[in-house]
Amino acid sequence: MQELSAAATLAQEETRNNDFTSLLREFRIVTETVQSLESALTRRVENIASIILPAHATEAAHQFQKIEEGLESIRATESVNQRLFDSLHEELLKYRDNFLYESLQKPFVRDLIGVYDDLTLLATQLKTASEGRKSDRLTRWQENLANAIHGVLEVFHRLEVAEVEPKEFVDLAVHRVVAYETTNRTEDNGRIVTRVKRGFIWRGNVLRPEEVIALRCQ
Repeated sequence: MQELSAAATLAQEETRNNDFTSLLREFRIVTETVQSLESALTRRVENIASIILPAHATEAAHQFQKIEEGLESIRATESVNQRLFDSLHEELLKYRDNFLYESLQKPFVRDLIGVYDDLTLLATQLKTASEGRKSDRLTRWQENLANAIHGVLEVFHRLEVAEVEPKEFVDLAVHRVVAYETTNRTEDNGRIVTRVKRGFIWRGNVLRPEEVIALRCQ
């Protein structure tokens, strides 16, 4: 009986060993199959990626190029708009300045020139009348007139009004000849001998030419 029992036990152990060996063999086969399938899938994915990714990269580059062109167009438009705004702003400033100068300051400057002429004429007459006479009152009047003329000239300078600078010969751009004196010297032709009325320049333009008496060769 013991022998039969031992034989049965051996037989059961051999069966379990065979079953375990078969199970290991099947597991190894499944593992190899899974690895083979994984390798195949990996190669397939790599093949698909090698085909698709360059196409997507090209499309993406094209889209980025379009975006860059759009941004460049926006920058160019903004630059044009800025230049247009600057030009319009400059034109408005010029229009404002011209309006202020031409409509407001210019009439005032012309009136001030009239006051200057009256004061200088009065000063000349007073000087002529006081020749040969000594009077403290006349002296004070002359000094007061000189101060008034100097004050008018200071106002001219603040308004950017300048006198025509003295010149030796006539320049028709800034002079108006009111009378001629004859001369036989050709080198004196056009020489200024008397400044009758002062001229003025305002903002680069002749507001009033200087009136002079000049020599003319016969």
